[in-house]
Amino acid sequence: MSNVLYDALIARHATNNAVFLVLDDGTEVSFAAFAARMAQLAHVLVQVGVTPGDRVVVQAPKLLDTIALYGAALQAGAVYLPLNTAYTKSEMKYFIEDATPALVVCDARNKADLADICAGNAEILTLAADGTGSLSTQANDKPCLFKTVPRGPDDLAALLYTSGTTGRSKGAMLSHKNLLSNAQSLSAIWQITDTDRLIHALPIFHTHGLFVAMNTSLLSGTQVRFMAAFDVEAIVAEIPASTMLMGVPTFYTRLLDDTRLTKDLVASMRLFVSGSAPLLAETHTAFEARTRHRILERYGMTETNMITSNPFEGERLAGTVGYALPGTEVEITDNGKPVVAGEIGMIEVRGDNVFQGYWNMPEKTAEELRETGFFITGDLGIKSKDGRVSIVGREKDLIISGGYNIYPKEIEDVINDVKGVLESAVFGVPHADYGESVLAAIVLDNTNLSAIDIATSVEPHLARFKHPRRYIITDALPRNTMGKVQKNVLRANASTGFVSSI
Repeated sequence: MSNVLYDALIARHATNNAVFLVLDDGTEVSFAAFAARMAQLAHVLVQVGVTPGDRVVVQAPKLLDTIALYGAALQAGAVYLPLNTAYTKSEMKYFIEDATPALVVCDARNKADLADICAGNAEILTLAADGTGSLSTQANDKPCLFKTVPRGPDDLAALLYTSGTTGRSKGAMLSHKNLLSNAQSLSAIWQITDTDRLIHALPIFHTHGLFVAMNTSLLSGTQVRFMAAFDVEAIVAEIPASTMLMGVPTFYTRLLDDTRLTKDLVASMRLFVSGSAPLLAETHTAFEARTRHRILERYGMTETNMITSNPFEGERLAGTVGYALPGTEVEITDNGKPVVAGEIGMIEVRGDNVFQGYWNMPEKTAEELRETGFFITGDLGIKSKDGRVSIVGREKDLIISGGYNIYPKEIEDVINDVKGVLESAVFGVPHADYGESVLAAIVLDNTNLSAIDIATSVEPHLARFKHPRRYIITDALPRNTMGKVQKNVLRANASTGFVSSI
């Protein structure tokens, strides 16, 4: 029996001496050296007690060993669970207790906090930018070959958490088949080959940076300029030697602010991809005017990987997310029944890319994953007669800011715990740079609490990207006749009619 994902992405590169990664300090890492490093790390995983099916939680900086650890977990038959580096101790506590990992790998600076959470129930190893982390140092003297653990198409390869409007995060179980099928589809339709060079400035703790960018690059033998973080100077310097950039809308608005972005600068580029948040039509238009390139938008979710894409060859329309990927079915429904072309309905998707269900949540899985195999996305959309999909809204109040999913209920729970707050409503408004900005409307309980007081109380409990950019004090929240808060009214009145805000 083979190891489906590892064999397809990595095993075949064991003797490939072509350059795979180019790091910020200029270090070049070949495919073969990358595979060897994975093997060394896999030996460490087994040494500390990781067995097939065990979860490996990773909250670590974007380093060579962090991305190599993904492959090592696959090779050892483990389940890779990356977490946002901005998550606080209280947020990490939930993930670790829910996933019950055998191993937690973290930034060396956070070891004490995570050791307190794990309380001896999981091994803890560290990673550090200078290579002194315990995982790296233990791997350095290990063999460069590792006997790959067999894993089948339906075995879990990764567990990625995606929050729900109830505030409780859900672990999406992704199999070897889920991830490989999506990488194969994207590589084919975007015509990614070993002649490409990808600029990678995305985080590697979510689907876009990890699975879309890295899996397609490994599958296609593509060279990757692996950046620790997004930096306009670095990207402008790398564009002339590259062919692809995968980013979020913020990348493109920041590049447009730089006068060096011209048609001549991007002469070698063949593909700019945007995802993780809606791209404003004005950004799409401005980028084309400056570069003669139309940004390619695609649509996906943690539970499904990528679902649709605008065509590589063909018209890329601003405001649409294109057509269903090969092997993926997309239906627009009303109570589960397909609607006619042009009508708004729920986006549902079925295919090898669709996840296996939610970790430890069989009831939630049954609610969102039909027996027919269709996943109910929660997004509202329209499909044209020729199959092009446009997203028109979200059934739930998900906010996407800077490429990150933000769920209002989680933030509302933290705000409502502040003494003196009666109730709150968190909502998103359009933002030219981040896609959406987070706002919070607050009703006080007969106190003189200020917006700054609330912000100060909330700050330690939420990752920075979840912090509301404005706290608006109001006398009451608008409600309909059923008592439901009307967030559409809050959005419309966000700039007027409130007592105070920051």
